Amino acid sequence: MTITTLAELAADLDQGKRSSVEITQDYLSRIEASDHNAFISVNQDLAISQAEAADKLRASGKAGALSGVPVAQKDIFCIEGTQTTCGSKILENFVAPYTATVVENMQNQGLVSLGKTNMDEFAMGSSNETSYYGSVSNPWGNEQNKLVPGGSSGGSAAAVSALLAPAATGTDTGGSIRQPAAFCNLTGIKPSYGRCSRYGMIAFASSLDQAGPMTHTAEDAALLLNAMAGFDAKDSTSLDVPAEDFSAGLNNSLDGLKIGLPKEFFGDGLDSEMAAIIETAVKEFESMGAIVKEVSLPNSHLALPSYYVIAPAEASSNLSRFDGVRYGYRTEEYNDLVDMYTKTRTEAFGDEVKRRIMIGAYALSSGYYDAYYSQAQKLRRLISNDFTDAFKECDVIMGPTTPSPAFEAGSRSDDPVSMYLNDIYTIPANLAGLPAGSIPAGFTKSGLPTGLHLITPYLQEAKMLNIAHKFQQVTDWHTRTAPNAISGGKA
Repeated sequence: MTITTLAELAADLDQGKRSSVEITQDYLSRIEASDHNAFISVNQDLAISQAEAADKLRASGKAGALSGVPVAQKDIFCIEGTQTTCGSKILENFVAPYTATVVENMQNQGLVSLGKTNMDEFAMGSSNETSYYGSVSNPWGNEQNKLVPGGSSGGSAAAVSALLAPAATGTDTGGSIRQPAAFCNLTGIKPSYGRCSRYGMIAFASSLDQAGPMTHTAEDAALLLNAMAGFDAKDSTSLDVPAEDFSAGLNNSLDGLKIGLPKEFFGDGLDSEMAAIIETAVKEFESMGAIVKEVSLPNSHLALPSYYVIAPAEASSNLSRFDGVRYGYRTEEYNDLVDMYTKTRTEAFGDEVKRRIMIGAYALSSGYYDAYYSQAQKLRRLISNDFTDAFKECDVIMGPTTPSPAFEAGSRSDDPVSMYLNDIYTIPANLAGLPAGSIPAGFTKSGLPTGLHLITPYLQEAKMLNIAHKFQQVTDWHTRTAPNAISGGKA
């Protein structure tokens, strides 16, 4: 089984080797044959109709770079006329009346949506075990060693890793693109906050959420980000900045690149084998002319406590709209309005979502706001200032994406704190609104993939993708296929 990239599929379409309909049907057949539970819903009729339209667009000579190429969409993005659940029972029967801007941008350029991928409920989780629609299996595991794919974008990660889709969308609030990318040997990019519109993306924590691409290669990530990003007047946090071609500088030289290694990311808690793999990866950059130096992010230890006040506080506010009144699930028997609210939310939210709503409501309550939420925002500023200082000494910050490789399914379900620690290296970039990504860095002795974490200054996604692409020109980690990937036709 070999990986076929977005760039390769686009080339095939350009040269008339295959049609979009043929490629799309091939991936749909793979999805049907898979048992990874990576998808919540698949709309074959919609996918084929979009593929037919893309083929006509190509025949007219007006096609975009990725017209006719299929992608999977995380089930947090609304698509008009389709089921959009956010992995929750409370939205089991919700059919979106409009389309998320990110998806609309891709559709306008002729990309085909294969279906909606599974995810942790309302994007709250690091293992894809909190979904109402069941856990997703990591294609790098097996029956004897069932592994989590990471979360919350675990369905998207598993779909791409298992070769059920050449690429997928994800969202990242505290590491939900990068951590599953690391666990599944993918390239995952969280753009700068505001780079991609949040309109039509069901909110978890509004000041942290950001959409991004999940692909096999940095080149593909650049191409997909080109299709996703752009200013949107419907999102008040959308950045009104000039359009950028993220693939234009992929081959720029890295000679003289200054790499910062935060000493705080290489201490206690990091698996020793992971540390050695990251060290080897950094040496590859040195061989390309990069300069490595130690930097400090002295307040990074405050990221987890800050995040787990801010994110639940915003979640408790955002999720108050799911009350059984206007749309979604409603309990069958109730005595009055308050009873309906209580029973509906009790029956339809999972344990992790309830946990975060309660934490957030407490942090925002009278008498506690100043002690918790206000203080967390001050810590957030300190963390952001650390990055500002560090980038005076380097061009990019590198480190491990996760403290360890993918862990066994069910092994941390009863220990929320242990689960939260998976995001210890990824959360700081969300708090600061910075672009960050994870790329395949190598494998453990037991054959599990690991991720190298990249953080660049604000709006420097192109620089990060250049760094990632050059690394992938001298390594082949990103070309390795998962042992439980799905074989198919020519896709």
